Formats: sequence, C-alpha cells, structure tokens
Amino acid sequence: MIAESDSQQANKGDDVDAVPAPARRFIAAPPLVPEQQLARQESLPLLTFVAIMILAGLAHLTGAPIFISLALLATGLAGLGLHLHARRSAHRTVVLLDETTARSRAEIETLADRMWEMQESEERFRGLIDALGDLVIHRDRDGYIVYANKVFADLVETDQRDLAGKTLAELGVEVGIVPDAAFSDHECLSSTDVAIRTPSGPRWFSWIELSVRDKESGAVSHRAIARDITARKRAESSLITARERAEYASQAKSRFLATVSHEIRTPMNGIMGMARLLADTSLSPEQQTYVGAISTSASALLALIEDLLDYSKIEAGRFDPEPQPMSVREIADNIIELLAARAFAKGIGLGCHVEPDVPQLITADPGRVRQVLLNLIGNAIKFTDSGGVLVSVARARTETSDRICFTITDTGPGLREEDMERIFEEFEQADGTSTRTHGGAGLGLAISKRLVAAMGGTISVSSRLGQGSEFVFEIPATEATGAPQGQQNVLAGRRAVILSRNAIEADAIARTIRANGGTAGIATTVAQAVPLAEGCDVLLVDAAIEESDGRVLKRLRQSGFSDCEAITLIAPTDRGMLGEFRASGYATFLARPVRGGTLLRVLLTSHAPALTQPQPEKGRTPALRASSGRQQGLSVLIAEDNDINAMLARATLLKAGHRVKVVGNGKAAVEAVTSAGHKHRFDVVLMDLHMPVMDGLDAIAAIRRHEEETSAPPVPIMVLSADSQEKTRHAVLAHGASGFVTKPLDPDALVNAVEGQVAA
Repeated sequence: MIAESDSQQANKGDDVDAVPAPARRFIAAPPLVPEQQLARQESLPLLTFVAIMILAGLAHLTGAPIFISLALLATGLAGLGLHLHARRSAHRTVVLLDETTARSRAEIETLADRMWEMQESEERFRGLIDALGDLVIHRDRDGYIVYANKVFADLVETDQRDLAGKTLAELGVEVGIVPDAAFSDHECLSSTDVAIRTPSGPRWFSWIELSVRDKESGAVSHRAIARDITARKRAESSLITARERAEYASQAKSRFLATVSHEIRTPMNGIMGMARLLADTSLSPEQQTYVGAISTSASALLALIEDLLDYSKIEAGRFDPEPQPMSVREIADNIIELLAARAFAKGIGLGCHVEPDVPQLITADPGRVRQVLLNLIGNAIKFTDSGGVLVSVARARTETSDRICFTITDTGPGLREEDMERIFEEFEQADGTSTRTHGGAGLGLAISKRLVAAMGGTISVSSRLGQGSEFVFEIPATEATGAPQGQQNVLAGRRAVILSRNAIEADAIARTIRANGGTAGIATTVAQAVPLAEGCDVLLVDAAIEESDGRVLKRLRQSGFSDCEAITLIAPTDRGMLGEFRASGYATFLARPVRGGTLLRVLLTSHAPALTQPQPEKGRTPALRASSGRQQGLSVLIAEDNDINAMLARATLLKAGHRVKVVGNGKAAVEAVTSAGHKHRFDVVLMDLHMPVMDGLDAIAAIRRHEEETSAPPVPIMVLSADSQEKTRHAVLAHGASGFVTKPLDPDALVNAVEGQVAA
C-alpha cells in the first residue's frame, strides 16, 4: 500500500500558485497480530480444560462409571499439556515475527530514503544543467529524441514533454547522425558549430556529441551537450571585418607608397642625373662645389625616402624574402666600391677581406643582403672621421649550422653600453640631442634588424666608447656551393710589403695575402719599410705617399727593394698620374679599394714589363666612353614619358657616342619597333615601366608577339623603373625584358647596361 506523507497532505491546502514540495512516500509494513486477538487465542484452551474437569466431577457424583470420569480427566490433562506446548511455540513465533518485522521496516525505510535521495540528486543535476544554459539532448539510433532538457525545449519553443519522438530536423536544427561505420571502437566523439534559428535571431552553439554502441546489446545512443557561443561568433565576425578593413587599408597604403615612390623618384632622378651631367662640363671650382652639394643633398634625400618606404613596407607586413643564388664575394666587393667615394671624400680608408673558404654561391635574398650591408657600412663611414672601416666576410660552421658572417669594424666614436640595444629601435640614434653632429631618421639599423631576422639571421653590436664599434650580422649559408677552386695557398712563397698610411686598407690587403698562403708586412713610412725588405718580391705603394717624380720608389730601391716588383695603389682621383707612375718604374696598379680577386690575379701574373691596367672585373664601372665596337655607336630607342628623365638618358648615351630616338609612351615605342616602313632597326630599347596610353609591360608583350609573327630576331629591351624590388625585376624579365636599370639613373651604369646587352 502506498501512503502519502503528512507534508504532502499539508501542502494540498496551500495556495495554488505556490510551488509544492516534492512528495515523500513510504511503503507501509503488513499489520501485526493485535494483542487482544493473541490473548483471546490463549484463553480458549484454558476454558476448555476447566469445562472437561467439571464434566468429570459431575460424572463421578452422578454415579457414572469410574472409567468415564478418568477418561474425561485424562482428556483435560492432555489438552492442558498441548496448550502449554502451543503457548511456548506461539511465544517463540511472536518473538521471531517481531524481529523480522522490525528488520523489514528498517530496510523499507532505508530503501525509501535512498529512493528519495536519488530523486533529489537527479532533480538537482537537471536543475544545474538548466542553470548553466547548455542544451542536453539524448537521441536513439535513428535520431529520434529520447530526452531533451528544458533549456532546449525553451529554445525551440516546444513543450518538453512533446519533444520525445521528434527529430532535430523537425525542430529546425541541422545536426546529422554519425553513421554506424564510425563506431570502430564502440564510441565516436564529434564536434561542430551549429546555428539554431530563434525569434531573436540565429544563435550559435558548440555541439559536442558522444555516440556509443553497447558491446552486449548493440544498442546505439547519441548524447549531446551544446554550449552557446553566439558572443564568440559575433566577436570572430567583428575580427574578420576588422581584418578585411585593415587589409584594404594596407593595400591602399601600399598603392599610396608605390605612387609616392614613383612620383618622388622621378624628380630626384632628374636632379641627380642633371647634376652628374653638369659636373662633366667645364665648371669653375666654385661651381663644382655647388654641383657636388646638389648631388650630396639629393643622395641623402633619396636614402631617407628609401628608408621610409622600406619601413612602411615592413610595418605593413609586406616584406617577403626572395631567396635566389647569390655570390657573397660579388655583393661585398660591389658595395665597397659603391661607398668608396664617400669614404675617400672624408679621408678615411675602406677595405674588404673575404676568407678563402667562403662559398662561391649561397641561396639568399641578394637585394636585402645588399641593403643591410649598405646600411651598416654607410653608417660606419658616416660616423668615422679618422682611421677607416673594414669589412670581413667569413664562414662559421658547426655540427648543427652553417652560416655566413659579415663583420663591419670602424674606428669611430664608439657607443655607450646603454645605447647598444636602443639603436636598433625605430627612430633612435646614439646621439638623440638637437646638437648632434650627424643627422638621419634613425631607421637604418631598425630596418636592417628586421630584414636580417626575416632571412633567419642575427645582428649584434659590440663597442667601447672612444674605441670604435663592430657590427656583426649572420645569415644561413643555405645551399652553399664550394669555395673557388685553386685558391688555397696560391701565394705560397710570396712575400709582400705594403707601404700605406691607410692602416685599414693595408690590413685588408695583408689579410688576403696571408689567407692565401703568402706573407705580408705593413709600413706607414719608408723608414719602417726598410727592415722588411729581406725576402720581399712584391712591393705595394699607396699613390697618396708617392710623388709625381717617383722619388719614394727610388728610395725604396736604394734601401733593399731593388729586385721587388712595384705596384701602386690608386684612388679614382689618381688615374691621371698613371703615365708618371709608369715612367717611375711601377709595373702595374691596383684600384682602391682593392678587390681580393683582382689582388690575387695581379700577384699571380706579376713581373709585367710595363704599367698595364688589370683586366676589368665584373662590377667595375668604367668612365663614360664612346663605343669601340661600332664606329657609329648603337641605335637606341628610349620610351620615357618624363622629359627630364628622357633628356638625362639621351644626353648620357649621346655623350657615349650612341644614336638616340625618344618617344613618350608605350604605344609609340611599339610602332617605332614594329612599323613596316621603318628602315632602321634599333640595337637596344630602353622602356619605362609606367607610361600613359600603354605601359611598359604591355609594350614589351606587343613587341615580342610581333617578333614571333614575323620571325624577327628579338631586340634587347631594358626596363627603366624606380622600383628596385627583386620581385619587380623577376616580373619584367618574365614579360620578355632583357634587363633592368634602376632609377635614379647612374650615367656609367646606364652606358654599361646598354653596351652590355649588345656585347652579350
């Protein structure tokens, strides 16, 4: 029998709006035998015995036979004995029944309490899940809902009792069933993001479902819990929108930078080019000074523009290294030659030494390596007023790495310890006061650090105040080829003496000689050189020490250097004295700064009878000259829409002895090259990249198509562009260009490029 508790009966009379307390029910035990009934059962045998005894007495008094009285008496006594035995048994039974009943009642009450606790625990658990706001759904093998919590029922606006037997698709929730084939391990955990339509708009849930197959029965169930992630989805959408806006802004910034770069470089090209042309005319010393100031100011402004553009590209995340095979020696020598004029103008030395084991080629971004070297060496020259700058290139190999190490050492003012890290930050300088000696935006080292890091390298500085600085940057020697063959110990047995006041350059030359097996001594005066004469077979004398009559060489000959071959070291400004040096007894010369390859070649082919010029090496730019290959020069077509640039290129090529025709756009260039009535074939075409009517790339493509259709030999086309990025070079070459010339135009480089196309 099921009985209601008192609390439940009491709640029946409460207000209907009140929340009823959970009903607590007990199962009543079977009723026990009442004590009155037990007493009644005990008194019945006693009355029967008394009645039998009375009957036995009456029989005796009435004269009945004696055996009748005895029989009645025996029957009463037997009944009394049976009663006493039955009473003892009944008492034991009652005791046992009482004990069993007590145990049963305790067990029933314990079971009832446990059932009550389980019911309360389940209700608390479901209440907790609902309070968290998570959806809880249990589905069977076919996807029908077995149970769904109240949160889900409220979300889909359906009574919780009506959810059983429905599918999620019927409720507008697109979540499929995991196929049985996925249950290889008897369970499968899946996760997805689900959008559920609600009256207030779509809401997103992270849906995690565990699908399980019972090992014994094979029954499959799908239990899912889903958490609301609408806020996260909205935040992600906002981030995507913000990123798209930032990318659009970055693209707009890049377009702006490209336009500004082109627009600034164009007039800068005119200023620098015209200053170069003006410097080649007959000018007074005062005018030469003014022209030099124009060139210097224009170069400084161009360098600042380059730094700002590079910094903007890096900040916008648009810098991507473009690795390709490059020669470490070639890049180092070219940059040393490029910056030599700046060093010589300050009266300081500039030298370069490349160790013999440096690979012939490595795979890196040559444009970025060149830019870092230009920044570091240019800074060293700018801050050094006496002494010089030495560039060393070595290979650092360990068991786990192979790297190329560039070291730039100067004799400048040095750095304080607290400035060594700060100078690599944007817009920072060692001297940040308004009275600083050297200007600049403070971007060169910051850009260099980022470029080196992007190439997988490192950059560092060590310095002591008043004792100069040493900058070191390393890059991986990726896909390195072997060092040049045949240069190990090629100078074995040779002994050289270097006479020069420029300790930096003399040290670079001596290192190269020693690294290749020879010996070298350095002296700054004739007196210091005399003790080194023994065993010397080659004497290198700086032209800055020598006199026009060769008296220094004569004194050396008289002091023990009579059998030595003499070589003079000349700066570009000393080329006019070559005839006098030859008459004084010098066999040949080396141009400062001395290239390591040229030095080895001259020392290995020494003992020439007269002063001869070493063979030009790749990277050297000769002075403007008329073409010796053709009597009338080359026929050059220039396609350039800027009048100043066109005038500069035309004047440069005319001065070099070539014939020039100028057109103002790409369409006119195509017509000039492809016109059937044109009787003159151009030897070289110079094509600007950005022009009206038709740009340079389209013009090149049109010319190449015409050549294919008419089976005409391809004409060399050089692209003129202010964009010096490696990817731009690759793009124009892929479109059919033969070469690339960077603006601002350097007259010597332009002539070399034009003549090199025909010679090739």
